[in-house]
Amino acid sequence: MSQETQVTFLTQEAYDRLAAELEELSVNGRNEIAKRIEAAREEGDLKENGGYHAAKDEQGKIEARIVQLTQLLRHTTVGAIPESHGVVEPGTVITANIAGDESVFLIGNREMAAGSDLSVYSEQSPLGAAIIGLNVGDSTSYTAPNGKQIDVTVTKVETYAGQ
Repeated sequence: MSQETQVTFLTQEAYDRLAAELEELSVNGRNEIAKRIEAAREEGDLKENGGYHAAKDEQGKIEARIVQLTQLLRHTTVGAIPESHGVVEPGTVITANIAGDESVFLIGNREMAAGSDLSVYSEQSPLGAAIIGLNVGDSTSYTAPNGKQIDVTVTKVETYAGQ
């Protein structure tokens, strides 16, 4: 593992929801999928057993989500949603003019905005890294993954009100 592990900001509500999901998958999810795999094995020839292959695929998805959640929760800072003071920081909703178009998005982790239509950019993304710490009215530019230079002006910073 690299020494530059990224720390993610989550609200207590988001952390609790993800911890409960991890617990559910680790215990009930694994037990249920193990039973499905065993039942499919008992049907005989595994080469042409669609139920077995579907269960194994589901097992892979469950295990991947368990790893993802474990890593996320291990490297998380939990706190209250920051009260906006006009400064871009994790957990704030930003209105910005990006390459001439107005965009509204949350800076943080997509898990914070689960169930919301709000776009989310991590603070490590090119856009997030470029605007963290900026004040309303500040402008900057960043290099997009395609190499294009994109201008950004922060026009509003608000407290994230949740879903």
